[in-house]
Amino acid sequence: MTDTKQATAVVTEMFDALEDRRIEDVIARLDDTVIWHNVGLPKVRGISRVGKFMKMLAKPGYGFDVTIHNIAANGDIVLTERTDVLIWRRLRIEFWVCGTFELRDGKIAVWRDYFDNVDFFKGFLKGVLRALVSGNT
Repeated sequence: MTDTKQATAVVTEMFDALEDRRIEDVIARLDDTVIWHNVGLPKVRGISRVGKFMKMLAKPGYGFDVTIHNIAANGDIVLTERTDVLIWRRLRIEFWVCGTFELRDGKIAVWRDYFDNVDFFKGFLKGVLRALVSGNT
């Protein structure tokens, strides 16, 4: 069992690496049999499949930002309340996410995110409006 300080560090370091486009560091924090589940969408299973999605965020014109508002752990389980930002060129889609991370041997074995589709859609619309306004200045 991982202690809570170490468990939260694994998750925050993974997000730091994702923001900085250090995809190999992201992948290094994932268990080989990782399951990534955005609830309501199909599960992505295995480090190679999850890694493909992470690598997409590091392509030119794409990106990811995150603000962790709250983080808590109980042994190998880490809960996050955060704002994620998906970036595509000038478009920034900000939306609220609650995530559950299950660690196995110090690596993320399950990454489950819950978010409201309406909140995501609002973030998309706001992002489009911001991109249009910034494109005209």
